[in-house]
Amino acid sequence: MLKKTWLYFSQAATVVVAVMFVVTTLKPEWSGFRLVSSIVQVFEARPNPQGSAFGFSEASKRAMPAVVNIFTTQQVRLPAEHPLLDDPQFRKYFGEPEDPKDPKERSSSLGSGVIVSPQGYILTNHHVIESADEIEVALADGRKAIARVVGSDPETDIAVLKIDIKDPPSIVFGHVNQAQVGDMVLAIGNPFGVGQTVTMGIISALGRSHLGINTFENFIQTDAAINPGNSGGALVDAQGNLLGINTAIYSRSGGSLGIGFAIPANTARQVMEAIITTGAVVRGYIGVEPQDITPELAEAFKLPKQEGTIISGVMRGGPADKAGIKVGDILLKVGDAPVRDTTEMLNMIAQLQPEQNSKLLVLRNGKEVTADVKIGRRPTPPKMLRGREDEE
Repeated sequence: MLKKTWLYFSQAATVVVAVMFVVTTLKPEWSGFRLVSSIVQVFEARPNPQGSAFGFSEASKRAMPAVVNIFTTQQVRLPAEHPLLDDPQFRKYFGEPEDPKDPKERSSSLGSGVIVSPQGYILTNHHVIESADEIEVALADGRKAIARVVGSDPETDIAVLKIDIKDPPSIVFGHVNQAQVGDMVLAIGNPFGVGQTVTMGIISALGRSHLGINTFENFIQTDAAINPGNSGGALVDAQGNLLGINTAIYSRSGGSLGIGFAIPANTARQVMEAIITTGAVVRGYIGVEPQDITPELAEAFKLPKQEGTIISGVMRGGPADKAGIKVGDILLKVGDAPVRDTTEMLNMIAQLQPEQNSKLLVLRNGKEVTADVKIGRRPTPPKMLRGREDEE
């Protein structure tokens, strides 16, 4: 009986192998594979007309048309001792200044941007277009346009541009609140001016702050390569949806070391909408200089927890001064929300509307004191904070 069963099995196996060989040789499309003739015959997956199942070509195709190259030009006044003015040989090879009485030369820089609206609105970094006299935008399809600055916010390093061009491609915003550490992401931009480039990595961390790059920080950290010229470009998810605006890298050499930072798309969108509707981002302000509580300060003040922020300075005549806040107070709560550190405190105050009243809970001489503060409007800084490593 056993011998008969084995005979049936071997015959069936022979038939199956024969059928697979015939199908693979004559009709490879039936099996989903094709036989490749080479030194060794191997099976290879048929090309997927929808793109690779394991690659990110579709995500790149969706996002790349909306990512633009930004070229800025600035007129720079020449110093009186500049060789262009008094060296005939220099003039011979490099030309005469446009106006000998008011000599100037033009400097240029480059960056990236993302078209986020069919109306032609572009998100980029404030430091990309800062002090620019003229801004030219080059689309992936070869079209070019002169852009105007709608507005910018130095404290988040976001700028909004607008171009008047027919049917501009625009990107789709992703759900940043659903992003997780380990998710695959693509960084798209124009590094070093070589042309549009896509790099791949993962989300390394979320909510990065205390970096000293911007006043208000809540960065997405990624190891997707970001280099000078990528600033203002797109960080997209595996479907090609916008997750962030690439803004800075951590580097001691100027090259990418796998630690890059992007401004979350929802933050950029809020700033853009405020700039478009009101012309500026309005934030709350109380006029204090906060300082994080270190373990040493917590021990000196006999604090049970290393939370809150110390008021190390109070602006005379400011909202906090009028409410009786004093140097040395420890701010514990803004409204009903506890304050953990300086960054959180700044974000809480910034979200309050000017002219509204808010209660601040402070610790003074070991006792909790409540102060009613009339929130002021945060003044716009004259210059963006420096300290980034990818200055263009």
